[in-house]
Amino acid sequence: MASLPGPMIELMAALGSLPGVGPRTAERLALHIVQADEGAVRQLADALVTARQRVRPCGTCGGLTDIQPCALCADDRRDNTLLCVVERAVDILLIEKAGTFRGRFHVLGGKLSPLNGVEPEDLRIAELEARLGPGVISEVVLALPTDVEGDATSHYLARRLASRPVKVTRLAHGLPAGTGLEFADELTLSRALEGRQPLP
Repeated sequence: MASLPGPMIELMAALGSLPGVGPRTAERLALHIVQADEGAVRQLADALVTARQRVRPCGTCGGLTDIQPCALCADDRRDNTLLCVVERAVDILLIEKAGTFRGRFHVLGGKLSPLNGVEPEDLRIAELEARLGPGVISEVVLALPTDVEGDATSHYLARRLASRPVKVTRLAHGLPAGTGLEFADELTLSRALEGRQPLP
């Protein structure tokens, strides 16, 4: 079998380092790129460099933006009394796709994990508390993962914010829409039962 040229092997390795790109996908992408029109490849390369240079965390919420503050923070139609706390900037996009939350956001930048050396001072908790200063925020919605670290972070934040005049809530846990009970694990079923709601 003929060996691949060195630059192509390097390109495959670089593409394979991206999240969600396995060896087969990296190979297909590399083959497409090396056979594509040079102008299209240059446009792709320029877009990669430009995005890396211009996209930064918003100084207010921590979301990804190329302007300060970001469009969500600058939108005066959003509800200033609600603040949704998320782990990562990409979580803002996921919540926005749902189209039901109209409040503000705050990115923690991770979750507590003492085993991995992530302590409270490593997260954007001080910035969160500063946003809760003398202001209009009445509810903090914790939209953190339901794993061990996410639960620990949520409980830590709830305790830390307990003395403030804000209501601290957490996203409900339960069964995903469109699936049956056979696809749910024991923890999901347990949380769904605990969080059951009366029918209207």
